[in-house]
Amino acid sequence: MQWYYTENGTQQGPVSGEQMTALIQSGRINSQSLVWREGMANWLPVAQVPELSAHAQSGPPATPQSPYQTPTSAPPQGMHVGADIPNYLWQSIVVTLMCCLPAGVVAIVYATKVDRLRFAGDQAGAQAASQSAKTWCWVSFGVGLAGLVLYFGFVFLAVLSEGRSTGY
Repeated sequence: MQWYYTENGTQQGPVSGEQMTALIQSGRINSQSLVWREGMANWLPVAQVPELSAHAQSGPPATPQSPYQTPTSAPPQGMHVGADIPNYLWQSIVVTLMCCLPAGVVAIVYATKVDRLRFAGDQAGAQAASQSAKTWCWVSFGVGLAGLVLYFGFVFLAVLSEGRSTGY
């Protein structure tokens, strides 16, 4: 079984179970250090992993431990790093196709940045891109809705005007 861990803000590993135990017992990794292996949904502190917690020393980490920094290698497939931040990608695509192309394209650009920034460790940037994608989705929706209202208003006025000129 291969383990990954964070050290000085970067992802380390893979290491074997024996190597992980040795790292914990040496104090290089403590109970608050974050670890992950295949089969785990997310990174967890050593203290919350039953097979490792018995070996851990308690106390705060000597250095900041975070899986959110730029990893030295890509996270394992299917792994979620950081908080779940909505990317609004499907909404951006829908409003681009159905409402307003220019504003929708801007929404798509911001939506595609969210996951890349989140995995690179830039949580604030990912949150800002998410908020921008959401804003541009609403702008695109609003412009599309306003366009529909104007279109049907002009059609209604044209029909009303046509009706008056023919005497109906």
